[in-house]
Amino acid sequence: MSRLRIFNEHDTENPRVSTTDLAEIARELAAIGVGFEQWEAGAPVKAGDAPDIILDAYRQDIDRLIAERGFKTVDVVSIHPEHPDRETMRGKFLDEHFHKEDEVRFFVDGSGLFTLHVEDNVYEILCERGDLIAVPDSTLHWFDMGPDPSFVAIRFFTEADGWVGHFTGTDIAKRFPRHERGGQTG
Repeated sequence: MSRLRIFNEHDTENPRVSTTDLAEIARELAAIGVGFEQWEAGAPVKAGDAPDIILDAYRQDIDRLIAERGFKTVDVVSIHPEHPDRETMRGKFLDEHFHKEDEVRFFVDGSGLFTLHVEDNVYEILCERGDLIAVPDSTLHWFDMGPDPSFVAIRFFTEADGWVGHFTGTDIAKRFPRHERGGQTG
């Protein structure tokens, strides 16, 4: 189940907001400029399907987003628990960083934990199947796919090199919870 928790950056134990209500998640995130939507496939899809089948199943929403935001490239990434580089891939974006373009991801299957650091608040968003999150460029954040990652996501890019992480060097991400469930949902 998708979830949003909002913490003060100095209190990792007591969220001031904790909700699984999708409308409330979208409202809270919109207040800081982050998009959150739910998409439904136009045709049945599952993990392991070819990228073109997955993209075709979500074509209407993909085309709408491209028209609204000017994305130039869309792809599908699939990570499974047996992936030989899963630990390296998990560690790549566990520390606080930002990008010079929006980070937009749609979860076709599985889950991932986006954590945003905005002013003195930390927004922890558990994204699961059907969730789209749009993190504006320059927003401080980190991402955790869990110890046994299992997800399929559609990624949107404006520039080929835009998804480069610019790390802050702070330890804030180490102080907050990790995504220990990996790809398990429910």
